[in-house]
Amino acid sequence: MLHSRYKLLFGIVAMFTALVPLGSSSDTGIAVEISPRQLQNGSPCLFAVRLNQEARVVEGQWQGHPLLFFSGADRKKWFALAGIDVEVTPGIAPLAVDATLNDGKHKTLIQNVEIAEAPYEKVPLSVPDKFVEPSAEAIKRIAADKVLKDKAFANTASTPQWMGNFLPPLHLAPQSDSFGNQRLFNGKLASVHRGLDYRAKMSTPVGAINSGRVVLAQPLYYEGGCVVIDHGLGLMSVYMHLSKIQVAVGKKVRRGQIIALSGASGRATGPHLHLGVRWQGSYLDPVKLFRIQVPQFRVDAH
Repeated sequence: MLHSRYKLLFGIVAMFTALVPLGSSSDTGIAVEISPRQLQNGSPCLFAVRLNQEARVVEGQWQGHPLLFFSGADRKKWFALAGIDVEVTPGIAPLAVDATLNDGKHKTLIQNVEIAEAPYEKVPLSVPDKFVEPSAEAIKRIAADKVLKDKAFANTASTPQWMGNFLPPLHLAPQSDSFGNQRLFNGKLASVHRGLDYRAKMSTPVGAINSGRVVLAQPLYYEGGCVVIDHGLGLMSVYMHLSKIQVAVGKKVRRGQIIALSGASGRATGPHLHLGVRWQGSYLDPVKLFRIQVPQFRVDAH
């Protein structure tokens, strides 16, 4: 749970009409850097909080989400992996950070973060009609799948499970359909594409993009063979349309470990791998996650 003082702080933030500009603070003992500097809807990002004293805990709030910070090499540096959902309306998002120091005192920072609009296109696709207008029986299965997915997505570790930078799931596989495109199935706008597609031949080995724990591993109606890995702190990776699943729920996996084989199961136009990255319910661009230099965390934070 968020610190009670912090909840009050964010309530005050919501009433501000002019906040502290990015990169500055009314309290010189705390500063924040955001990577990448230019944020768009769909962007993952790294918040780096730097203090002039060691802190017991650092908490934050952004876009209605709690920011879950982990400490770096020392407790003067704290980090949070976060992101902006692909369907968020661009604009200004208030950021609030509260650090509880070792002596029990607090340092706070309040500022604006600008979110720009990313250019996404409309992509027409042809799929079997059953995936555009599912039958009554299929609708029941889709509802059951949602229950399974909601349970899996709610099951995240309270500490980082990843090790080092996030890596692509396939070697030498060019990506196809761009993240964020509006997908028109058989002429009807079905959804925004919330992942990245790789042109992978049938039964191509698929690796975990980072270490974590498997929270879902089974076939679903739309997703086909599906694996979800929890990397901790609300960050998860989703692998879809698999022909064979090689891990089980509850198992821990290493970065790069083969977890499945690619396929064309579920709502797919042909053999490929769909990779999704999800943070607290928001879907992020995997390619941009791969570009972030993820800092090491203290062993006692794992």
